[in-house]
Amino acid sequence: MSLLVSFLVVQFLAIIAIPFVPVTWKGIIAYMAIMLNALISGYYALQTLSGESFEFILNGSAISGLIRIKIDALSGWFMLIINFVFLTGGFYGLFYMKAYRDQKNNLSFSAIVFVLLNASLLSLCVIQNGFVFLIVWEIMALSAFFSVIFEHENYLTLKAGLNYLIQSHVSILFLMLGFIWVAIKTGSFDFVAITIFTSENQESIGLMLFLFFFVGFAIKAGFVPFHTWLPYAHPVAPAHISGIMSGVLIKIGIFGILRILTLIQVNYFVVGLIILGFSILSGLYGVMLAIMQHNLKKLLAYHSIENIGIIGIGIGIGSIGLGIGNNLVATLGFAGALLHTLNHALFKSLLFYTSGNIYQAAHTVQIEHFGGLIKKMPQTAFLFLISSLAISGIPPFNGFISEFIIYSGFYYWLPDAELGQLLVIIFSVLALVLIGGFAILCFTKAFGVVFLGSARHTFSHSIKEVSFLQLLPLYLITLLVVIIGLFPQFFLQMMNPTLILLVPNPLDSNLLIQDKMNSFIHPLTWSLWIFVLIVIFVYLLRKFVLKKHRIETAETWACGYVAPNSKQQYTASSFVRSYSKLFKPILSFIKREKDVQGIFPTSGMYETHIYDRIEKYLIDVPIKGYKSLLGRFVFLQNGKLQFYILYGIIFIIAVLCIPLFYELMISFLEFIKQI
Repeated sequence: MSLLVSFLVVQFLAIIAIPFVPVTWKGIIAYMAIMLNALISGYYALQTLSGESFEFILNGSAISGLIRIKIDALSGWFMLIINFVFLTGGFYGLFYMKAYRDQKNNLSFSAIVFVLLNASLLSLCVIQNGFVFLIVWEIMALSAFFSVIFEHENYLTLKAGLNYLIQSHVSILFLMLGFIWVAIKTGSFDFVAITIFTSENQESIGLMLFLFFFVGFAIKAGFVPFHTWLPYAHPVAPAHISGIMSGVLIKIGIFGILRILTLIQVNYFVVGLIILGFSILSGLYGVMLAIMQHNLKKLLAYHSIENIGIIGIGIGIGSIGLGIGNNLVATLGFAGALLHTLNHALFKSLLFYTSGNIYQAAHTVQIEHFGGLIKKMPQTAFLFLISSLAISGIPPFNGFISEFIIYSGFYYWLPDAELGQLLVIIFSVLALVLIGGFAILCFTKAFGVVFLGSARHTFSHSIKEVSFLQLLPLYLITLLVVIIGLFPQFFLQMMNPTLILLVPNPLDSNLLIQDKMNSFIHPLTWSLWIFVLIVIFVYLLRKFVLKKHRIETAETWACGYVAPNSKQQYTASSFVRSYSKLFKPILSFIKREKDVQGIFPTSGMYETHIYDRIEKYLIDVPIKGYKSLLGRFVFLQNGKLQFYILYGIIFIIAVLCIPLFYELMISFLEFIKQI
């Protein structure tokens, strides 16, 4: 109980203080609240990862009933991820938001909703009551909405924020249907009621209930085809909010899916196939669209969809493992998903923070405007490169480890697989390989076009590196990216209580699984260390050999061409032209061009932009049809008072006639029965 009181007091004091302190202190007060939240919640979270759990009962209302607060290993894992991302993102935001200090009111409100966003995400990890969960989910959605629309004077920012808000409420609608269905049947909003309800009914009922919850959480997570809000909200938000949204906000959808899997009694094999199908679609479609983006933050947003797909593939394998009774496959699947949840929170937040550095330096994130930034922002370029390698699954960084564990889940599924399951394995592995290959292509393009070569655009202001303090949290994230890649055993051991919660095993079975996991993790780790040592040795050898040689710097030979121009470089579009031609039937392109005129043309223009085909048919076409339908009734709103009075009279007559019509229908039905 003292935990809850302390937690609430911190939020209350911070929210009260922020509007009244000087502008330079607003962010500091918010960050202090985040630190206190991290200390309070982190203390219990670390204990849960040692095998303990905590439970509190609060007096609720007549509607909610008793409110149960439970901190278990699953809660602890996600709470630690949330705390780390908020601590690094909040510290980065203190310096990023200095450019907006003239917007005092905006900064006050932004700091308040930042605290509320952190508190609501942590609360969602521990609440075990559906009614209260929905209320806190709404607080989280509104806090994120107001964080996204910080620059609400921009029409596109406001539009993206409203898009996110509407789809968040569609998510809430599906979750509400699930919780209310259980409450009607059991008389309780407690999460335990989900287990009771599904264990007393047929598997089809449990599957239907799972689909309600899955859609609700999948919208928040950004699974395709529920992803259309994400590529708009991430790019328009401030960089530290983008990093937090991608790092942990969408992960609360992953947490929800995992929490439901621990509660619901259902055919896990079927559930696993459903999750696997949506995840493969998300991973492939997300990275395919990311490759074609010209906006750096939008490119990163589509990679969030891709990585949610990779996490989902792990969850799908874990569920299938439960369904076929193979605990090793289940453990590997869930372990890969949980570790990739952490990994993605690290390298994706790092990518968004580096893109924020670029935006502050250049005032744009249009990839085609850049070139040669490595000369002016070398530290940002280095950090972007490390995170690009990590997100592409390149060893020895953290992304490689979690993806390798997911691959291992497929490998250990093979011996027990039937013919149909073999086809699923082959297709899934092929999809995961394609996702990794496309990610390498995408970030080769992004890093090459942005940081290498020569500048494609002349900026009216000087471009320079951000301060070291602003880079400090980015280096901390980079350090953890490397540590996970080189010491994965420590983190796998840390998540062991969470895996036991997801895959309940007898003690001897659990030890056997740990032995098998260690049997391939240890050789992998040694291989990575050997690779790192070889790289270090080659670097030192090169440095020693060249020590006595004179190194000269000169212009690159340009095949005799004496007037080099930045327009001769690959653009972002030309870099992936072969890819775009290959997948043209799948992708949807919008072209803008201006033909050149005359023998010596002075101007011309050709642009291509990718558009989300799923968004077109799932969002745009239905909205267009709905607007067209409503347009047929525009004549009713004609501005003439006498018509509005007539509508009122018709409405009153209809209300009076409905009871009479009802009585007539009852009489008619009774007459029919008598006949």
